[in-house]
Amino acid sequence: MFQTVLGAYGLNAEKFKIEPFGSGLINHTWKVYSEKLAYILQEVNTAVFRQPQNIAQNIKTIKKYLDQTAPEYLFVAPITAANGDDFVVIDNHFYRIFPFVENSCTVDFVHQPEQAYHAARQFGKFTRMLSAFNVQKLKPTIEDFHNLPLRVEQFKKALAQTSDERISEAKFAIEEIIRHYNIEEQFVKMVDSGALNLRVIHHDTKISNVLLQAETGIGLCVIDLDTVMPGYFISDVGDMMRTYLSEANEEEQDFSKIAIRTDVFAAIHKGYMEEMDQVLAFTEKHFFIYSGKFMIYMQAVRFIADFLNGDIYYKTNYPKHNLLRGLNQIDLLNKYIAKESEFEGIIKKINESSVNDAKTTLN
Repeated sequence: MFQTVLGAYGLNAEKFKIEPFGSGLINHTWKVYSEKLAYILQEVNTAVFRQPQNIAQNIKTIKKYLDQTAPEYLFVAPITAANGDDFVVIDNHFYRIFPFVENSCTVDFVHQPEQAYHAARQFGKFTRMLSAFNVQKLKPTIEDFHNLPLRVEQFKKALAQTSDERISEAKFAIEEIIRHYNIEEQFVKMVDSGALNLRVIHHDTKISNVLLQAETGIGLCVIDLDTVMPGYFISDVGDMMRTYLSEANEEEQDFSKIAIRTDVFAAIHKGYMEEMDQVLAFTEKHFFIYSGKFMIYMQAVRFIADFLNGDIYYKTNYPKHNLLRGLNQIDLLNKYIAKESEFEGIIKKINESSVNDAKTTLN
């Protein structure tokens, strides 16, 4: 396979070392390198991305726009094969190659607020640079990816069809999902009222999807653009809240380790709003804190629905794995909600500081 794929790009596989690369869970990724050259080889998971050509078309459309409007931006796009194709297809497996950015790195977890700041700023910058782009030119790469009403409906359907045993095992989780139905109801009102604007959104803002300078840790650009499509800013901000705020991730079984780091929340707000403050509408800014509830709740709903359905979507490693994941996210959600007033104070303080800095500059 490697020789065929690399050969399509004019490369000889025998002259390169090839090894697995990164921590992504969807696509298969390898680093292909020699003393002088380095690339990233990736196989697109077509079970998740059923129309990979939509990904290629979206990336090409955005690249063309940024080449004209922000040519200095580091946009890591796939390299076109020698015959001009976007992918090398072997037995219905889709492969592509990216340039490897030297002196760059990624991290898998947020250890310091500064990392959250640089990541949030890069995701904000990406959406800001595309604020004048016609979002209707992009095609969905995963249908209904962050459609919360659909996820809640799927939960209700699973609840109606599951066994009494699973209902008993998930009793607390089910009660918590139902208790927080207002999160989904608020989302519907926001969309129906036009309070949220459709934008170019990354949709997968985990920290490993930001390329950092290896020496300084300063953000360079966002990567892994397969989920870039039309959406709402609460998806990107909410996913950062869900994955950055607690050092314990969704696999943690000891819920006492799930804790909200308010300094990381402040870093996310500061970094994202430095880029997006002039782009977001006044009404949208009111939903910055809500975004965390939106994404954490949606992931909890998906885990519990999958448990009720008999664990048919997410891979599980032990009995009740999805139930535990769902309970983990419910715990994170409740701890997040308990911090809302503190979050409001943090945002107020940041805004006041920005106003004072502006006055000082003017004087």
